[in-house]
Amino acid sequence: MFLASFINESDGLLQVSRQQGSDFAKQWANDFNPLHDIDAKRFVVPGDLLFSLIAQKNGISERMKFAFSGMVSADTDFSIEKTDDNTIIIESAGKACTEVEVSGPVLTEQSLIADICKEYVRFSGETFPHLLVPLMQSENVMINPARPMVMYQSMVISLKKFEFTSPTLELAKQEIAVDGKRGDVRIHFNVMSNGEVVGSGEKHLLLSGLRPFESLAMDTLISDYELTKSNYKKVPL
Repeated sequence: MFLASFINESDGLLQVSRQQGSDFAKQWANDFNPLHDIDAKRFVVPGDLLFSLIAQKNGISERMKFAFSGMVSADTDFSIEKTDDNTIIIESAGKACTEVEVSGPVLTEQSLIADICKEYVRFSGETFPHLLVPLMQSENVMINPARPMVMYQSMVISLKKFEFTSPTLELAKQEIAVDGKRGDVRIHFNVMSNGEVVGSGEKHLLLSGLRPFESLAMDTLISDYELTKSNYKKVPL
């Protein structure tokens, strides 16, 4: 179980500590979003960790739509329940935080599930700055450098077949819709295997606190982000 070191489980309840959530984001996803820093005031458990956990426990259905309606806080009990044949819910503090609509046959081969999750997490970690910055610049907007807010809203993944090996994720297209100080970003991807498209998906992000694009401010934000990454010392996984 490749998630074993990032999850605590007891009597059917799950917990993720700040250290575990931060390590997952930084070590697996190469994601240095400030919301996943150990000392972040509004620390949240990474959505990619929740996706991977659900996939590992329930398999990957032919089609899965994840809606991240609330945050899972560190060191807080949460559960994963399949409420009916088509819905999986993560519940924490009496509230549904993640809802997953599922349909079709289910992939249960754990090694392939792990490969897909690892590849998705790797792909997802490239969102900033590689994908987001050109999108924002195209609309002459940017997030607040002093308080960059990028929230994971939802994700869809669909598989055309279950018999494949060595999956990789490739960017298909990306788009942004700006409405005042808010921006909706959709990143479309294909699941590839040996040159064949075996699945597809979409990641939906919400940007808030948008302001006019400033090259110097964005360059500084990217530089600080990259410096944080280079100063982080990864431990062997």
